[in-house]
Amino acid sequence: MSHVVHPFSHRLGIIRNWRSRWFGTKGAYINSLRGDIVIREFLEKRLRGYFVGNVDIEREEKAIKVIIETSRPGMVIGRKGEGSTKLKKELLSLLKKKKLIDNEDLKIDIQEIKSPESNASVVAQMIAEGLERRLPFRRAVKQTMEKVMANRDVKGVKILVSGRLGGADMARKEKMKQGRIPLQTFRADIDFARFEARLPYGTIGIQVWIYKGEVFENQINPGSLSRKM
Repeated sequence: MSHVVHPFSHRLGIIRNWRSRWFGTKGAYINSLRGDIVIREFLEKRLRGYFVGNVDIEREEKAIKVIIETSRPGMVIGRKGEGSTKLKKELLSLLKKKKLIDNEDLKIDIQEIKSPESNASVVAQMIAEGLERRLPFRRAVKQTMEKVMANRDVKGVKILVSGRLGGADMARKEKMKQGRIPLQTFRADIDFARFEARLPYGTIGIQVWIYKGEVFENQINPGSLSRKM
C-alpha cells in the first residue's frame, strides 16, 4: 500500500528547514511546543485575508522571534507601524494569559513575499477569497492556475477542491493540474498548503501543490539548514 506523506515534512533536512527553530530542555520543551501551536493558531485567525504565506518561530534563551511572511506587508504593519505594535501586544497578552511566556522578549519580523503566485499558501488563500466572493469554483481555480503558471519559476501546479462545490447537496472532489508534480523526488522543490473557504452552505477545502524545479546541493543556501531542531 502507498502512504501519503506531507510534501514539506518529506523533505525536512534535505531541501527544507524547520519552521520552529529552537532547542528545548526536558522541562521547557512542552511549554515551548504549546506556545508555538498557540502562536500559529492565533496568527491564522488574526491575519486571515492578509495572505500570510509562512510563519517561522525562533527561540533563544531570553527572546522569541516570530517571522511572518506575507504578500501584503503594508496591511499587517499598518500606518506608522501601529498594526504590528497592536499585533505584538495581543500576542503577548495571550501568551501571558496561558502562562506560556515569562520574561522573554517577543519580536515580530514581517517580511514580504516577492513572488506570491509561487507560494502555495498564498495561492490557496487567493482561491478561497474568490470562492467567498461567490465566484464559480471552476473559474476561480482556472484563473488562479493561469496566474501561477505565468510565473517563470513554476514548472507545475495541482489544485484540489472538495466540499459542496457550487452549492450541490452532495460533497465531491475536483482536481485540476498543469505541468509536472514529482512527489516522489526528494530534490524536487514542491510547496504544499491547505486552506478552507467558509461559505454559507458549508466549508470548501483547498489543497495546492506547486513545483518549482529540482534543487541540488550546490544550489542550497549553506545557512538554510544549519540551524536544526
